[in-house]
Amino acid sequence: MTADRWILALEAGELVLPSGPVLVMHARGDADLGALGDVHCVQGFAPDHDRLAARGLPVTPDLPDEGQFAVALVQIVKAKAASMGAIVSALGALAPGGLLLVDGQKAEGIDAILKTVRASFAITGSYAKAHGKLFWLTRPADLPEAALGWLAEPIETEEGYLTVPGGFSADGPDRGSELLVALVPQLVGRVADLGAGWGYVAGEILSEQAGIEALDLIEADYAMLTAAAANIDDPRARFHWADVTRFQPDAAYDAIVANPPFHIGRHADPALGRAFIAAAARMLGPRGRFFMVANRHLPYEDALKAAFGTGRLLGELEGYKIYEAAKPKRQTPTAKDASKR
Repeated sequence: MTADRWILALEAGELVLPSGPVLVMHARGDADLGALGDVHCVQGFAPDHDRLAARGLPVTPDLPDEGQFAVALVQIVKAKAASMGAIVSALGALAPGGLLLVDGQKAEGIDAILKTVRASFAITGSYAKAHGKLFWLTRPADLPEAALGWLAEPIETEEGYLTVPGGFSADGPDRGSELLVALVPQLVGRVADLGAGWGYVAGEILSEQAGIEALDLIEADYAMLTAAAANIDDPRARFHWADVTRFQPDAAYDAIVANPPFHIGRHADPALGRAFIAAAARMLGPRGRFFMVANRHLPYEDALKAAFGTGRLLGELEGYKIYEAAKPKRQTPTAKDASKR
């Protein structure tokens, strides 16, 4: 495995770091940060956050409230708006004269980001390796006005929801979620929304269905869940920042809804949807039902058959399939269920 580019650049003598604390934005769970010194990681994606914390690294989902950093490293993500927002946030956290590093793969759009940054700042150096690039610059005393515009504002949808710039479905509810809301039947009892995003599916279902006792929104993206909490004021809603595939409810659910993600970075990966299906089967009670929407081309039928005893297609519309599945297999007792024994 090729070492991270900042390590290679340091070893080659092309990059020299000033002394002082280091901020790492969008820090990835497997990133080798030891060469950077005294780091503080910012990561709002629960799986990466948990991996960093397990390694003993200081990590928070938001920028620290106080303090200036000598160095800031931004690991870009697939959404350019999110990456540019992280860059300007990192610049704001740097002391004047501090060093900003930006790293990413070509497939993630690092060249386009470099072009945008170069239009406003003098680039001090760059290092290309392993189908990606690291570049760096010195923070000036005053940030140019153009850079301040990189911090995108949330959009308010026609339905009154606030979305997350650079996040999934940032311009409004995606069609798959709209179809899921339209076709899901009346639900009762304890309900969960896996991968709840900024809260559209949960918010619409809560507004339409009085039989729901509680609805847990489970979302790995901290910014998304924060938006969902701002969007939904129904007292039945509960918000959980967690990796869906590892989340353990305090009691089994009566119903679960999901519009699973199917990308890692810029690449489609149906394994994510299959993991959501397995998680739903694990979290449901014996009589629980699972409702899922997915792009028509994604091969989820075998995973549904493996995880559930029965299932049916509620609809196939506009390139989407909406499934209902029941009789979850391989039930795992929840913490509350185990305590009753």
